This record gives sequence, structure tokens and C-alpha cells, in this order.
Amino acid sequence: MIRPELLAPAGDLPRLKTAVHFGADAVYIGGKKFSLRSRASNFDLADIEEGVRYAHSHQAKLYVTVNMIPHQEDLQGLHDYLRALDQIGVDAVIVASLYIAQVARQISQRMEVHLSTQQSSANIETLDFYKAMGVDRVVLARECSLEDITQIVEGQSMPIEVFIHGGMCVNVSGRCTLSNYMTLRDANRGGCAQSCRWKYFCLDENLQPVHDENTLFSMSSKDLNATVVLSDLIQRGVSSLKIEGRMKSEYYLATVVGAYRRLIDDLLFGKDEHESVERCNLELAKAENRETFDGFFLNKPSAKGHLYDKNGTGITQEFLATVISYDPLNQMATIEVRNHFSKGWLCEVFGPNTDHLQFAVTDIINSDQELTDRVYKPMEIVQIKIPFKVMPEDFIRKVRI
Repeated sequence: MIRPELLAPAGDLPRLKTAVHFGADAVYIGGKKFSLRSRASNFDLADIEEGVRYAHSHQAKLYVTVNMIPHQEDLQGLHDYLRALDQIGVDAVIVASLYIAQVARQISQRMEVHLSTQQSSANIETLDFYKAMGVDRVVLARECSLEDITQIVEGQSMPIEVFIHGGMCVNVSGRCTLSNYMTLRDANRGGCAQSCRWKYFCLDENLQPVHDENTLFSMSSKDLNATVVLSDLIQRGVSSLKIEGRMKSEYYLATVVGAYRRLIDDLLFGKDEHESVERCNLELAKAENRETFDGFFLNKPSAKGHLYDKNGTGITQEFLATVISYDPLNQMATIEVRNHFSKGWLCEVFGPNTDHLQFAVTDIINSDQELTDRVYKPMEIVQIKIPFKVMPEDFIRKVRI
């Protein structure tokens, strides 16, 4: 099997570095202009340049989303922006507008042009058309089945990118105007208010509730989880496996990217698929995540694929700290706190080279160099005793009991 690219999102430089550190082959980010996910931190040109340097120094690639659907007033400065990305050394731009794709191709033959999933590409003929326009890669519609993907990959030579994890849209390929109508925020110009995840009162023609008044209605989709078909996607020759979530946390990226990195490597090395998928899903469940399903890969989604009675958001507080350094002589780790924890808690350390090792919290020294039984200040630098070697940038989380 050919080794596919694992493509991860990042909302800022720390998250970019986390994604690369935990095994992403490429990272996609948004700039301050021409990008969806306007509420993500996003990158100015100086940050993009630093991100390129960091990614390339770790043999990873960096893609920049230029994926808004522009109105006339949105096009000002487009040419200069694309030239700047090319000069910085960005490996590819991800676009939704065919005009922006054309301009990017005219400006640079080095920087690749990847066509966004927002174009709903779902057949060979469409991809042939885009290839003739100079597009280098197409991100298939999330509505494609495994059979669709098989036929498309076999039918032409353009590299194919497929989403494998993260948020889904209740409309086709993100083409939604609910946010525009309800909040005047244009979803296709970076302002989606995620109106589908709101909770609603549903009334009949007599304005009477048609559901339990204690359980409000939402129309949100569950998140995508492609672990059950990942082996099929690899065997069929999909070039890039993409994780959604430029607004997700550093801990989420460490957990999800690390889990898929290990699963892909296990499958490529011929390890037991069932055991590898099960281990991956146990790890994914530790991230701050919504309920998941397998999308359109095997069947058209039924009602079980939607969260009609809840928005599903479940942010955990399991992420406790990141490791800054470790002193093996006294077995004390210097860490940066993210959530409160106390003496006696059972914790787990994980990282690209640290394989989910557990320990009980005993000695804690706070930032005032005092012994304490509890820490609760986010970003405080403290020391804790860990009876085994840990590495800088490893993550520490609470163990579920």
C-alpha cells in the first residue's frame, strides 16, 4: 500500500507545531484574508512564514486555505496575497472559487492548487475538468461513498483528498445559508454561526410544542469518524487523509492526530486491523469531541447520524498539562498547567515517543516553590514527580476511572 498523507488543521502556530510534533505529514491553516473559519485565530503573513519554516524543517508541508466564496468587494488584494504566499514558500493553497484557482495557477507554477470540498466534487468527469484548469488536487465532497471514491481514484490520475474525521455539515458540502438568514453572518465568507447546532422550540401550526419541552431540538450532524474504512481508503490509493478542525484545541489535535498517525502506520505495517482500529477509537474518545458516525462511506446516513435533540458538544477537562522539561535525577517534571488537578489523581502521559504511561500524583511544587496538594491556575508553571522519563511537549491528562 502507498503511504497516504495525514493532513491536520491548525488555528495558530502552537497548534501547527503540535500537529507536526504528533505526526502530521502536512498542516492546513487559514490566513487573515480570504479564509473560512473567521473565528479561528488564523495567521498573518509573518506567522505563515514561520509556520512554513517549522513544517519544512520537520519534513512536513504547509497549505493555506483561500477558500471563501468571494463577493466583489472581497477580491481586493487577492493577487498580492497569493504572490506573498508563493514567495513565503507555502506548498499549496486550498480554494473554493474557480477564479481564485485560476489566479493562483497564473501566479505560481510551484505552489499547488487544491480544490476545496465546497465544490462538491463527486465524479470523474468533474475532476477531469478541474485538472484541465490546472488544479493539482481535489478534496472530494463529504457526501461521497466508498464506492464513489473507489471509482474516482481508479478513473483518473489526479491526487485525491478525503476527510476522515471531524465536523460534518447538515447541508451539502457546507453550502448553507442558515447563518446568513439568522445572524447576517455569511457561512461561505468565513462567518458561520453554526445555526444547525442551536437548540430550538419546535411548534405545530397551532403553536403547540411537538416534542418534550425539556429536550430542545437541533439539526446538527454527528462528527465523522472513518476508522472503520481507513484501511479501504488506503488500499484504494487515496492520497491525503484529512482531519477537520482549525478551531479545535491543542489537546484535541495531539490526541486525534496521534491516534490516526498510529492507526495509519499500524495498517501499513500489516498489524491486526481490528485491534488497531479499536485502540484508535479508545484514544479518540479521550479528546473533546461530539458523538461520531461513519458518514456517507458505507450508507446514506439515517437519523442515527444526526443529533436532533442535542448539539452534542462535550468539552472535557481531562487535559491537565504539557511537559516543559524533566529532571531524571529527582524525577521531577516541570509542566504548564491547563486544568486543575490534585495530589492522588491518576494521570497519563502521552506523546509521539511516550506511549501512554500512567502515574499517581504525589509531590507537587507550585510556582512559589511551595509544596501543595492542588493546582488550579491555568498556565502556572509547576513541578510534579513522575517516576519515568517524559519529553518536552508531551501531554498529561486525567485517567478515567
